[in-house]
Amino acid sequence: MVHKVLVGTTKGAFLLGKDGQEWSVNGPFCDGWPINHFANDPETGTLWAAGGGEFPGAGVWRSDDNGESWVLTLLANGKFDEMLANSPEMVEYVGHGPAPDAPFKGQIDAIWSLKYVGGRLYAGAKPAALFASDDRGDTWARVQGLSDHPSGDSWQPGGAGLTLHTIVADRADPAKLWVGISAAGVFATADGGKTWDRRNRKSNAETADHGQCGHEVGHCVHNMVQAAGAGEVLYQQNHHGTYRSPDGGRSWHDITKGLPSNFGFPIAAHPTDPNTLWVLPLNGDSIGRFPPGASAAVYKSTDGGETWAAKTQGLPTKNCYFTVLRQAMATDATGVYFGTNSGSVFASADEGETWNEIARHLPTVLCVEMQD
Repeated sequence: MVHKVLVGTTKGAFLLGKDGQEWSVNGPFCDGWPINHFANDPETGTLWAAGGGEFPGAGVWRSDDNGESWVLTLLANGKFDEMLANSPEMVEYVGHGPAPDAPFKGQIDAIWSLKYVGGRLYAGAKPAALFASDDRGDTWARVQGLSDHPSGDSWQPGGAGLTLHTIVADRADPAKLWVGISAAGVFATADGGKTWDRRNRKSNAETADHGQCGHEVGHCVHNMVQAAGAGEVLYQQNHHGTYRSPDGGRSWHDITKGLPSNFGFPIAAHPTDPNTLWVLPLNGDSIGRFPPGASAAVYKSTDGGETWAAKTQGLPTKNCYFTVLRQAMATDATGVYFGTNSGSVFASADEGETWNEIARHLPTVLCVEMQD
């Protein structure tokens, strides 16, 4: 069974569905907001979409009817509300006044990540902060333990600002979480967010030639996933390489060898095989951030990143200059999916061996997720 492919773009949310051999595209939803990430509850079918920005504000949209309609919970007001508060002409033009003051007005600009686990919905923000809701997104509280981490004063912004862009939840223990912050690294909690451990240590004392410093991986983590099955195996795509951790991030082993570059944004794990994962390398930070040689390839490993194989069948292998962003690759029981900043979505029904373009001419794709 193929479920909906949830696609967040710079101009709203889109839902892709398959009817026979044809893919349909529905949207845009969420009032055209930039949508950075999705979460869903497989028991109820509820969908959440997170996003915003300096102009609209920061918020989480919810759909209780399988994506047909969406309602916004605003976490922070944006400049649009400020304009409406100061311009009767603008109010008359748009037909409504500013939204009431949101609970975190002036504190955050956008929501970048979502995770629903154990009946609790988490949201990662820009500037980096973690929020939690125990009523399915109606009300929110800051996870103060992370904000109070003693390293907080040293966190530095990445290219997209200081963002908490990745939330990983342990399948067996909802109190155990990992988050990725650019550019502060990986943080872990085992008590539902009360206390946090910073986990950026390399697995050995050698300093690889990837722009790293000392005995730590680069702090600009781009994305992180948990391997299938029991245990604490994590995979990370970093600004400076690809890594595996066997111990919940307490140590990281460089698995970049065999990839054409040490730079990329997304990483995806197989839903049942802990040793299978996919990345989509790009040519580097300062030379375009497109596939090396302008030839798109998804790299697949079936041995935990020790070796890699390029998968190109069905992908554009000439004059390809797209970028695939950090949250724009996902997996489910039937395949692998990714979206591009040129508005295409590609799908593989055979674990990445071959690819088909299932949507094109969308706005810039910011995220791809699957409906569980």
